[in-house]
Amino acid sequence: MEPGFDVAAETGVDVEAATDGEDTAPAEAVDLTNKSVIKATVLLSELGRHRGGITVTELAQAVGMTRPTAFRLLLSLEQTGFVDRVDNRYTLGWEMARLGRLADPYTGAVARVQPILEEYAARLNETVSLAMVRDAVNYDVIAEASGSRYLNVTMYVGETYPVHASATGKLMLAEMSDDDVAQALPKKLERFTPATITKREALIQELHKIRDQGYSVMDNELEEGLFVVALPVRDVAGALVGIVSVNGPEQRLKSEGLPDTIDQLRAASRDIAKALLGIEPV
Repeated sequence: MEPGFDVAAETGVDVEAATDGEDTAPAEAVDLTNKSVIKATVLLSELGRHRGGITVTELAQAVGMTRPTAFRLLLSLEQTGFVDRVDNRYTLGWEMARLGRLADPYTGAVARVQPILEEYAARLNETVSLAMVRDAVNYDVIAEASGSRYLNVTMYVGETYPVHASATGKLMLAEMSDDDVAQALPKKLERFTPATITKREALIQELHKIRDQGYSVMDNELEEGLFVVALPVRDVAGALVGIVSVNGPEQRLKSEGLPDTIDQLRAASRDIAKALLGIEPV
């Protein structure tokens, strides 16, 4: 807590009474979050997807908010430099850019998601990783946890992998249109194993399947014997912000237990979205 900050005075909540002392669990959880602040961050996240600007009506519809609420929040954000407006179209403001240059992109995110990754890694007894999306075809693996007590080193954090031969990469490509994928990738793709998809059109067909089923797999395509399943982490508007994946030997993951693994990853995705964004994902 910051020096001089009085929670009771600022919030009207007697925290000591609400929590019944430091050494005991609270009888009833006290929600100290400010819903307006959360709604404002949702608007800012959606604005980041519209470099050319977006109207208040379009923005409110995109995030499932009433137009008057969105307008009031945008007006406040505009006054503080977090939002700019040209005519009737809103974009992220100069203050967002300034703070973005000062912020470490992933330290806070790792602290929030690491316990979740460890929980699901223990459940699955495999390695669970989280990648954050940088742009349409680039991502950063920022955190991972192993289900084995004998494996304490990080294997995937900081590494990059070809988008056409990784579960995370294919999930990102599935967010794009077929035409955009065709423009982003060459007709002939690099081969890493006999199972690597090397024809762009064949990859596009697999992307159709990924869009339908909502998850992607990497089956021996990057490294023989390695099987990976990946699911999206989305914000309240459905935009892809991250990808959670489980990595392990083919003989263990590619089995009758795969549907349960996918269900576990889907639950992990929801937990990560809530931890990172403070809201229930779509």
